[in-house]
Amino acid sequence: MAVTAARARKLALSLPDTAEVAHFDRAAFRTPRKIFATLAGDGADLNLMFDLATQEFFCEHAPQALAPHPSGWGKQGATWVDLKRVDEDTLLSALKAAHTLAAPTPKKVKKATVAKKRKR
Repeated sequence: MAVTAARARKLALSLPDTAEVAHFDRAAFRTPRKIFATLAGDGADLNLMFDLATQEFFCEHAPQALAPHPSGWGKQGATWVDLKRVDEDTLLSALKAAHTLAAPTPKKVKKATVAKKRKR
């Protein structure tokens, strides 16, 4: 049932365009746009950056392992994950959801304008 810190790191880094960077006393996993997860230095827990709807879904799905972060960030979707109590499938699904929310938004493609012939 438990997921090791090494396995959590490997799962996070398996997601497209993910880089690991230092973030205070934690390892952060980010897309080119922003951080979507942080791993505690002692490997005991992981924080995920969700929106409130996604946070509610995962906290209801696995209340033994996920909860809103106890800080003010929890009211904005930050979610604490107990790696000793989460199963790998739930963690991977949650990481994918957080990664999707942090992914760069595709740029809008401008439509090519075609010069219209003028009637004479």
